[in-house]
Amino acid sequence: MVLSSVFAHSAQWLRLLLIVSVGGLVAAPAGVAQTSGSGSPRTIVADDFESYTPGTFPDRWVFVDGDKEILSYEESRNEGEEVVVKEEDGNQFVRLTTKGEALRYTLRNGTDFDWNLNKHPFLSWRWRALHLPEGASERGKNDTGGAIYVTFGEDWLGRPKSIKYTYSSSLSVGSVVSFGPLKVIVVDSAKEPRLGEWKTKRQNVYNDYRQVFGSEPPDRPVSITIWSDSDTTEDWARVDIDDIRLQAPRRSSSRN
Repeated sequence: MVLSSVFAHSAQWLRLLLIVSVGGLVAAPAGVAQTSGSGSPRTIVADDFESYTPGTFPDRWVFVDGDKEILSYEESRNEGEEVVVKEEDGNQFVRLTTKGEALRYTLRNGTDFDWNLNKHPFLSWRWRALHLPEGASERGKNDTGGAIYVTFGEDWLGRPKSIKYTYSSSLSVGSVVSFGPLKVIVVDSAKEPRLGEWKTKRQNVYNDYRQVFGSEPPDRPVSITIWSDSDTTEDWARVDIDDIRLQAPRRSSSRN
């Protein structure tokens, strides 16, 4: 997608997601809590992809279309897109592949898992970039081989507020790009070593929100979304994602 249209492209589906999330709290959250010896929850596993059959779509994740409906994977996917659970050395993970396309699938807070940001300010995950779109840049041809969105709500104009953590084809780690209420933070890059290997990322979402928005975050984010696109460069991308977890601070008195 070109730079001038990236916010409109993202805002449309995020606004639909907000509507569905607020109005659709009908299922018990499925996230698994891991507790410390004292019994207090330390980690919530949003998804580790171990409950699915390898070779299938991870069906806890949903797609929201332009008519505000949740579609199945078969109904929502385009040619050139694939989301599939893989197994390797006894471990399962999800693989995102795009060929000149863009895909996104979402877990909804309060429906698919339960997340209080004050109690669990950290978001961690593992990922592996097998191929990133050539020539892409969050400041130019805004394709992202792999990304994890956290959506929080809306700004005063009714626009969705989100942080997008990206695996960039070209920008350095720590780069921040703003598209109004959509804030992009580069947390991994093709410029870093170990491209093609598994890496673990851990972000203090509470502090990131304060940094990029300049205010306190809401207690409950709306959703987590996995993302891949290669439609502007007309190249292809393949990224593996695993072990998406929400974590409490190491000391209860600190968010560090």
